[in-house]
Amino acid sequence: MNGRRVNIPSFKVKVGDVVEIKEASKQLTVVLEAAQLAERDVPDYLEVDHSKMTAKYARIPHLSDVPFPVQMEPHLIVEFYSR
Repeated sequence: MNGRRVNIPSFKVKVGDVVEIKEASKQLTVVLEAAQLAERDVPDYLEVDHSKMTAKYARIPHLSDVPFPVQMEPHLIVEFYSR
C-alpha cells in the first residue's frame, strides 16, 4: 500500500492509494494465472497496470457501478451495524 506493507485485512483504502503485490508474490503461479484471466473485468474506478501488478484507487464507486442487477438498501446495512 503506497510502498509500505499492510497486513491489516480491514485496512481502509483512500482515493489515490496504490496497491501493489509484493515482489516475492509476483512469481506465484496463482497470481500469474489470475492476472492473465480474460474474464477479469477491471472497474473504471481502478487504474490497473498489469505489467507492474499495481492498482490505483481512482475514485469512490457509486451504486450504479455494480455490473449486475441488484437491489441495494444501504440504510439497512447502517441500521444492522448500528446495533
